[in-house]
Amino acid sequence: MEPGEPGTGIVIEDNVRGGAIPREFIPSAESGIREALNTGPLSGFPIIDVKVSMVDGSSHEVDSSQIAFQIAGSMAAKDAVSKARPVLLEPIMSLEVVTPGEFLGEVLGDLGRRRARIRNIEGQGEIQVVKAAIPLGEAFGYANAVRSLTQGRASYAMEFDNYEPAPEGVVSK
Repeated sequence: MEPGEPGTGIVIEDNVRGGAIPREFIPSAESGIREALNTGPLSGFPIIDVKVSMVDGSSHEVDSSQIAFQIAGSMAAKDAVSKARPVLLEPIMSLEVVTPGEFLGEVLGDLGRRRARIRNIEGQGEIQVVKAAIPLGEAFGYANAVRSLTQGRASYAMEFDNYEPAPEGVVSK
């Protein structure tokens, strides 16, 4: 098991050689792996963006069954996760705020308190456009805040961008 590329989800590679696991049991083992990764060790959140390689196993003429390989896949995945160092991820939103220039300082200060990272500020006449990345957990209540800070004269748009590792202070909450 190793980290995968962001956004790839769970990728399972069948690298079993020499028929150590009969072909008809591979889907059951994969099912067990996916099932185990649905509930991770960090607050029960699912494990995402990971690459799992199935490399070996064994079968028995009498005792092998679909359910046995599903359980084996699940146990192997849980064991691998327990030896890894999983990281809690938080959703990051892409934010664009359009505000009159006179309120730019207030908007930027509020975004700073919300752990936002400013990506760009563009002036369009007296209007300023702020582009930022903000953790979703810090974005709750932003509509009221930006309305209050700008006397109702700013607008904003927000959409999901990606997941990033959560800082230790957030994880401990």
